[in-house]
Amino acid sequence: MSTPASSVFAEFCAAGLWPGVGTSFAEQLAAAGITGPEQVTIANLAALPKVTDKRANRMYTAWIGAGQSYELAGLLVPQDIPARWVPRLMDALGDAAAVVLRQDPWRLLALPDATVAQADRLARFVDPRVRREDHRRARALVDWTLARFARDGHTAAPVDVVADALRPFGIDGAEAVDAAVAAAGAAALTVAVADPTGAGERWIARAGLAAAEDAIARHLYRLRRSAATLAGKRAARTASKGLDELQTSAVVAAAEHGVSLLTGGPGTGKSRTVAAVVAMCAAADKSIALAAPTGRAAKRLSELVAEGNRAGDGSVPFDAATTIHRLLGARRASGESGSLFEHDEGNPIDARMVVVDEASMLDVELAAALLSALPDGTHLLIVGDPAQLPSIGPGRVLGDVLESGAFPVTALTTLYRQSEGGAIARLATAVRGGELIPADPDDREVVIVPAAGSDDAAHRVVQLVTDSIPRVFGLVGEQVQVVTPVHRGPAGTQALNRALKAVLNPGGGARHATVRGFDVGDRVVATANYLDAEPTGYANGEVGTVVDTADKTVRVAFPGGESEISGKALNDLLHGWAVTVHRAQGSEWDAVVVVLPPEAGRLLSRPLVYTALTRARSHLSVVHAAGPALARAVRQVGERPRRTRLSSLLASPSSDSAATPRDDVPSDRAQRTPDGAD
Repeated sequence: MSTPASSVFAEFCAAGLWPGVGTSFAEQLAAAGITGPEQVTIANLAALPKVTDKRANRMYTAWIGAGQSYELAGLLVPQDIPARWVPRLMDALGDAAAVVLRQDPWRLLALPDATVAQADRLARFVDPRVRREDHRRARALVDWTLARFARDGHTAAPVDVVADALRPFGIDGAEAVDAAVAAAGAAALTVAVADPTGAGERWIARAGLAAAEDAIARHLYRLRRSAATLAGKRAARTASKGLDELQTSAVVAAAEHGVSLLTGGPGTGKSRTVAAVVAMCAAADKSIALAAPTGRAAKRLSELVAEGNRAGDGSVPFDAATTIHRLLGARRASGESGSLFEHDEGNPIDARMVVVDEASMLDVELAAALLSALPDGTHLLIVGDPAQLPSIGPGRVLGDVLESGAFPVTALTTLYRQSEGGAIARLATAVRGGELIPADPDDREVVIVPAAGSDDAAHRVVQLVTDSIPRVFGLVGEQVQVVTPVHRGPAGTQALNRALKAVLNPGGGARHATVRGFDVGDRVVATANYLDAEPTGYANGEVGTVVDTADKTVRVAFPGGESEISGKALNDLLHGWAVTVHRAQGSEWDAVVVVLPPEAGRLLSRPLVYTALTRARSHLSVVHAAGPALARAVRQVGERPRRTRLSSLLASPSSDSAATPRDDVPSDRAQRTPDGAD
């Protein structure tokens, strides 16, 4: 295959890879006969209309600086691989990515959307004699397969499963695994499996995920061993005034044990219980940190604990909750070199008690980073709802820790909001138990809106957000959020955001300059972590509002503060009037419109429906077009299994010298009840 240099040059410019050259200017270059690198001279640039000598020099300097990017584009474009992948490949492989790919073309598979066929085609271009049995190919395909598994939430897999996945690509799976392990790209693992013979099964995992699960197990047991009582039972009970016996026992457990867990659905009093833990630490003069995985979840935790504090005597001061990333002192984005966090084993967090809310969202890498930064003697209270969806990232930390039975668990079950007329809480509790109950037609807290199909569902969503909910409840703007399981289709995030923007914030016009389709007033959602953004970093899933646009930059107000977003970070910003259920997790809004179109049928599960419903604080509209698939999913489809090692590590005495559960660490999941509330 031979691609003219002009085609590479045109794609390079069209992809915005020459700094300072946009689409319209790229057309001027072509019209002036500048169609390849050899025509890029200061004289030719200065001859263009409206280009001064100063600008021509600046453009030429930018062209020289983009030399490595152009070299990479010259390798990719002839193989029908998009030039727009150049920045991401350079992020993944370094500035010399072209050199790396010439040495090992299958490193292309470091990008999630790259295909094996593309990598094979690139390999044949680099070396026509290459064979598909090449050890570099085998090694890369193992890591690519494990990366695909990780995107589905798995942290490890049996070698036989990996071998089966590799079979369509014509390589020996066992040999490929050995090659990957020898190259240190993955860690060979043998994990005990539950079978009558007690035989082991050979598993394999990516090295980083294996290390993360090992670290979680090690640090949880370290915290358990090193803990001393923070406050006596009398002090814990005094702080728990107004709580029921079960909630009080959770406060006592948090004081006595290095690691404890508090679980329950909405309206069961988790926040009141956390407020009592805050009060206990304040009375005992012990420092406490409250954290959650996202900015909105952290803000909500602060509000709920403040409410719980007011429900007591209202006199307990506490620092506002923060995101886990900010608690750890995030100082760069993932994938860059250097330490990700300021706090780690060598520079631990200064807090005697750490409370982590919305723990179902914790993936293994973030959990490992947090636990490694907690010094000996710190108490950790893990708060979450195991009925929600597991984390977007790999692992199921909350579920695995619960299943291990190694740490005390208090499971709250009494629904206090029910006595306050909580129709949302009642519906969510029923779904949590596998039942889809009808909504009370006289209760406006939950409204079911039938729809004939995806187009009708989309129409009804727009009507609800722009007319019905504002008119009936007086809720507007960021108080209302649309949640859907899908991106594509008439009732997916993409189409709904276009429709909602057209009504809620149409075009910037003369007053506001549009930057990549974003206008002042637009609701947006982040789809990647940018922890080092200025002046305040933000995380994947954060929803905010555009407050300014200028010079190819947008300024977004997120719950944790404002951030300047420019360059490639803009590619990871989407309109956010409608978001997926996963991105909504950890957040609550006053009113939520959950839309369930027919195309969501295969995605529906009890955890997904439950998570969607529990995003609403005071009003829930469910636009239902999924037919019988909804009831069937709630009744029959539980959490999709994830292959992980953490539960086995925690349950194995070999994990730690203190791994065997002690008498002072109850592992039963209490299910008692009576008085207290969120």
